[in-house]
Amino acid sequence: MRIICVAGARPNYMKIKPVMDALEARGAETVLVHTGQHYDPAMNDVFFRDLGLRPPDHLLGVGSGSHATQTGRVMAAFEPLVEELAPDLVVVVGDVNSTLACALVTAKAGPLLAHVEAGLRSRDWSMPEEVNRVATDRISDYLLAPSEDAAENLRAEGYHDDQVDVVGNVMIDTLFANLDRARESGTLSELGLSQGEYGLVTLHRPANVDEPDVLAGLLKGLGEVAAHCPLVLPVHPRAAEKIDALGVPGGIRLVPPAGYLDFIALQAGARVVLTDSGGVQEETTALGVPCVTLRDNTERPITVEQGTNVLAGRDPERIVATALRLLASPPPPRRPELWDGHAGERIARVLLEGGTAGSRPRPTDHR
Repeated sequence: MRIICVAGARPNYMKIKPVMDALEARGAETVLVHTGQHYDPAMNDVFFRDLGLRPPDHLLGVGSGSHATQTGRVMAAFEPLVEELAPDLVVVVGDVNSTLACALVTAKAGPLLAHVEAGLRSRDWSMPEEVNRVATDRISDYLLAPSEDAAENLRAEGYHDDQVDVVGNVMIDTLFANLDRARESGTLSELGLSQGEYGLVTLHRPANVDEPDVLAGLLKGLGEVAAHCPLVLPVHPRAAEKIDALGVPGGIRLVPPAGYLDFIALQAGARVVLTDSGGVQEETTALGVPCVTLRDNTERPITVEQGTNVLAGRDPERIVATALRLLASPPPPRRPELWDGHAGERIARVLLEGGTAGSRPRPTDHR
């Protein structure tokens, strides 16, 4: 069986790697396609090296642009590749524009389509990622949910039981596979940090970094937290200039963007993490590290219900109050079911035993 595995952004590497490994272990032929939606050679090379992921077999090089422009470019570049390779199945992961673009091409071309991380919902229709998630799920043959709450979302939306499989979280597969290497990497000592004596911050979402008033409020709140626990902030490229323009409060240390192993080491050693990243919410839950999410909603509510994550929103006072409460009384570590490092194996079994485009019911077929 020939399977195209699509990655469109750096977090997608972490999601696709365990799927590819498990598919190849069972004899499938995998073709890795990088759309180039987010592509910085220096940063991408670090991620590929850290993860032990082979270079992409095809790099589409679509670059940045508006949502419509980027989606259209990915579709135009991916369509002839699907025609040339004639895959039996295409696997897309996550919720970026490349996910939806490649899903649309696949659905129209005829191969089976599998969506890893299906069923995640933030209920926030202003988020482009929410639209991408919902639209991709609608045209997918396989809906591979990371947790039972995601599967419940899909069932409530009317999807068929034979489309939905709860497989666990592929991000946690990659985390557990690399955690020992990350802890032994010397990252903390190189930065002069000690285990449990600092907080880690990430900021990258447009809603947080593109509006000066919002970003200024977040930095103010983070500065007050830093008075109780020094904070380290690996600066995302999209946020760097904006943060510099506003000024960095005392107690917050800016460091260059971290590679995957370095960042996992920073998370694992942190006393608390403050983030607007969905993936970090999941990783801190698996690591048992208290997490303050700087958003008003989350598509990973299971990290709040069964993990160490607390939604604080973007109000500075609430952020400070939430962070100080977690510093004083950390929540006990809890990990959702099937977040055990074997999601990739479960996905491979579902996909390779699920039939072909000619034998399997398609998304809108009557059962």
